[in-house]
Amino acid sequence: TAVTITGANLTGASLSGAMLEGSVLSETVLVGAKLMRVNLAERDLSRADLSGCDLSSANLEGANLAGAVLVGANLEDTQLGGANLSGADLHGDDLRTANLCGADLSMANLSTADLQGVILSANLNGANLSGANLRGADLDRVVDRRWDPPVTLGVRLVSVVEDEFQHIGQAGFVRGLVQRGAKSA
Repeated sequence: TAVTITGANLTGASLSGAMLEGSVLSETVLVGAKLMRVNLAERDLSRADLSGCDLSSANLEGANLAGAVLVGANLEDTQLGGANLSGADLHGDDLRTANLCGADLSMANLSTADLQGVILSANLNGANLSGANLRGADLDRVVDRRWDPPVTLGVRLVSVVEDEFQHIGQAGFVRGLVQRGAKSA
């Protein structure tokens, strides 16, 4: 049965195996909740707080997790293929056995996350990968065939990092202008 529980506080709830098809869970607080083997495919969990949540073996394929917080979540064998995780906070999470194929991780915080051996066929534009473990990750996969030679994931990551350094430099330049202007006023 479809249920809208937007913004509800379900901290510590035990929903393992629950039938949540059609439910809307955006902005819901599910801190420490038990959601093992739950089918949340194509559900809206945007801006939900799933910190410390157990999502092991859950199906979140195509789910909207934009801006969600998943810090400390158990994502063992979690299906996240095609999910929208743009702007999501996954820092420090163990994603080694999660399926991220086709996921949108743009602007996501993956700092210190363990992505060892993961097939990263995902959108990582603007994602924070500082300190992330990428050992054995598939970085030779072609992600953009519009270029000659085609762009691999490894090359795209280097491009993203280089772009971030340019933005840091630009911000420093603007900061200097502002400070200089404040001194002359």
